[in-house]
Amino acid sequence: MGKKLYKSRDKKICGVCGGIAEYFDIDPTIVRLLWVAFILGGGSGILAYIIAAIVMDDNPCDVVN
Repeated sequence: MGKKLYKSRDKKICGVCGGIAEYFDIDPTIVRLLWVAFILGGGSGILAYIIAAIVMDDNPCDVVN
């Protein structure tokens, strides 16, 4: 089974950037900086972040019983 995209426990707001960074195996700070650039470059990053936060599932390995 392939990799799946989940929200991360390494989060600042909802874990979206951390999850994307884990999926692509890169530093979460780079993803966060790119996301800020999208937000400042027209504001479309805010809507994309909200949609991603709603659509992405929490990582089942991070869920505490």
